[in-house]
Amino acid sequence: MTENNSPAIVAEGLTKRYRACTAVDGLDLEVRRGEVFCLFGPNGSGKTTFLRMLTGYISPSAGRVTVAGHDVVLDPLAAKRKIGYVPETVPLYGHMRVGEFLRFTGRLRGVAAGAVDEAVTRVATRLALGDVLDKPVRVLSRGFRQRTALAQALVHDPEIIVLDEPTNGLDPRQIIEMRGLIRALAGERTVLMSSHILSEIEKTADRAGLLLDGRLLGVREIREDADLEAWFLSVT
Repeated sequence: MTENNSPAIVAEGLTKRYRACTAVDGLDLEVRRGEVFCLFGPNGSGKTTFLRMLTGYISPSAGRVTVAGHDVVLDPLAAKRKIGYVPETVPLYGHMRVGEFLRFTGRLRGVAAGAVDEAVTRVATRLALGDVLDKPVRVLSRGFRQRTALAQALVHDPEIIVLDEPTNGLDPRQIIEMRGLIRALAGERTVLMSSHILSEIEKTADRAGLLLDGRLLGVREIREDADLEAWFLSVT
């Protein structure tokens, strides 16, 4: 990670409207470099909409958001090069073998042809995928599918990892493993994730922001005595 005191992500007045519905309403947020930051809130609070604007999948109605200094609307290609994204439902290609899929996504992300095998080896080692590289994606367990999804987000060595509900559908052991993988990324990369599982946020994040009806109600540091449940219940 490049040493830089500027925030990794900055949202200013970020808004998304769908006709009469405002999904994200004037959101202001700064995410520090090297931290794990979690957005939480009930379903429909605007978490996924914010992540989709951040990653360039949808355009804001108003405001702006920058990634490593790049405006995602005015300079989208440069912004996307800085991001690895794992949506809640990852579009994995079941007919491809894991290694083939990672080489394919690496080339899509701009990894040079001569460097793509090394990049795949790097992420496969990091995420313990070596034993399944020759297996079709469709036969993988849920846990290995999630690891493969994270590997495709890391293959181009981005500064920022964006995870939408990364432990959704995992069993307890897989949740613990995913938590460890996320924490291992902290410091060397910035991780922005969404979740509605308060206990997991307290064990994984450095800071958390509460979204409700598209509005950011506040940001708190996560400490050993953090009580996100009490905070959530006090404002919802």
